[in-house]
Amino acid sequence: MASDARLVTSVLLKEGKAVFEGLNSLVDVGGGTGTVAKAIANAFPHLNCTVLDLPHVVAGLQGSQNLNYFAGDMFEAIPPADAILLKWILHDWSDEECVKILKRCREAIPSKENGGKVIIIDMIMMKNQGDYKSIETQLFFDMMMMILVTGRERDENEWEKLFLDAGFSHYKITPILGLRSLIEVYP
Repeated sequence: MASDARLVTSVLLKEGKAVFEGLNSLVDVGGGTGTVAKAIANAFPHLNCTVLDLPHVVAGLQGSQNLNYFAGDMFEAIPPADAILLKWILHDWSDEECVKILKRCREAIPSKENGGKVIIIDMIMMKNQGDYKSIETQLFFDMMMMILVTGRERDENEWEKLFLDAGFSHYKITPILGLRSLIEVYP
């Protein structure tokens, strides 16, 4: 996951860095040892980044001037921030669990007018309809999520339902790399 995180983050910071502009704080939920958050913190020295993960994951990790680690559970509470980042998180969980996570995200961010948003990096199923290999890979990922965890991959309509059920008003999808898309979700 760390190698994928480095690749996606390098593309995101090059092609989609505007998504972070205007933010003062960001929480990377399920951010592990901080691969993504470190890159964002280095690219935006004014941005205070926090990695939220389970206690055993972040135990002993040292932050920096604008990078902190926070031990917690995304189902219980997420530290407040201008933006919450979920990279390859929601596809691990059922719809019901995703709504719970998204509601915690919604509680942690300010209104859209005050810069609040959730930034999701995940797959949008059937986005490349004419590309057989892409569809085959998407279906493989979907089966893998169903077999290994309680999650699955979702199409745009399924994502929209999750967002609305969690109390968000609208979203924007931008393809970023291969099967991955950047989804900005607003209260």
